[in-house]
Amino acid sequence: MKQDGKLDYLEMPATGGTLDRLKAFYSSAFAWSFTDYGPTYSAFAEGLDGGFQAEAEEAPAKPLPVLYSRDLEKTLRAVESAGGAIVKPIFSFPGGRRFHFVDPAGNELAVWSE
Repeated sequence: MKQDGKLDYLEMPATGGTLDRLKAFYSSAFAWSFTDYGPTYSAFAEGLDGGFQAEAEEAPAKPLPVLYSRDLEKTLRAVESAGGAIVKPIFSFPGGRRFHFVDPAGNELAVWSE
């Protein structure tokens, strides 16, 4: 149910890679599916929560989408196999573990697990 003032959508650039290449990457690494709206836009529906990081050393320069995984090591291998570049290997943080990667368009994302 949509509510006023609630985060509802995450839009990421695809300018650093082709749209087909990005769709193939996310389909392969995370089993995402897409709905195309013309030749330059493709939508996904894969869940959304969020948070803010106020510590300067920890804060990302841009918004950081964070995905969840029950098996972090398996997901890391899937990201690498699909063509993602690991930029922060698996590390612990309060509440779990995660890693960061860059997709074929240059977007940085993270994957976390408990």
